[in-house]
Amino acid sequence: MRSRQYGPDLTPPWKRPQPAPEVAADPGLVVEEAGTGFCGAVIRCEKTAQGPTVTLEDRFGAHRVFPLQPRGFLLDGRVVTLVQPAAGARPASGPARTASGSLAVPGARARVARAGRIYVEGRHDAELVEKVWGDDLRVEGVVVEYLEGVDDLPAVVRDFGPSADARLGVLVDHLVPGSKESRIAAEISDPHVLVVGHPFIDIWAAVKPSSVGIPRWPDVPRGQDWKTGVCRALGWPEHTGAAWQRVLGAVRDFRDLDPGLLGPVEHLIDHVTVGGPAGPVA
Repeated sequence: MRSRQYGPDLTPPWKRPQPAPEVAADPGLVVEEAGTGFCGAVIRCEKTAQGPTVTLEDRFGAHRVFPLQPRGFLLDGRVVTLVQPAAGARPASGPARTASGSLAVPGARARVARAGRIYVEGRHDAELVEKVWGDDLRVEGVVVEYLEGVDDLPAVVRDFGPSADARLGVLVDHLVPGSKESRIAAEISDPHVLVVGHPFIDIWAAVKPSSVGIPRWPDVPRGQDWKTGVCRALGWPEHTGAAWQRVLGAVRDFRDLDPGLLGPVEHLIDHVTVGGPAGPVA
């Protein structure tokens, strides 16, 4: 028997699941795939033999492809159905994000600096960290300073005097087994100091070549200044300051950086902010 009130479906209307709102999968929209919890920005939508798919990129540069299925994604915690964007559609205005991929805090002011610090090797390192993580660092009250090399790192750590309320994080270039940098880092045993590094010989190479508009970072002969060698190989004027501005200008957000840098910097921020509370909002 069928109910004339409810039709073939005997479930009362108020108990039926409501359809999820449809949202265009515009490039840059940040969503979470409901089944796996993978969170990332939409890179592209494609039609395949199995049906339409969407490619997401997380903050570490990893890509995952998912089918565009009903109620398959979360947007700001709400279940939504992603649909292919209309041809020529403008990118959707999702929640505001910082360049590091974190949710922006509207109206947030910089906090009084923590006692803890993050040290990086050089000015270029500090400028790149500021460009991508600057908003996050100001909200957390974390100051980044540069050392002009790590040869004197043990003495620097002693002078800083790290403690549970004043943690120190250090980002080291070319921290690979057997390197001079790895031997220096091994001398640091203070539990309130975290030394991490990236595998690149210079911070320039942490920027994805595709973002800079080159096929790859050139190999520079041993014993030659790496930055100068890069400029020569790429046919750029041998003015490393101008070349760096070209590289830095190509960085818009975390997606322009190699995951080999993203993880270490995030780790340092977590380490420093576990320490004593930041000062009051300025």
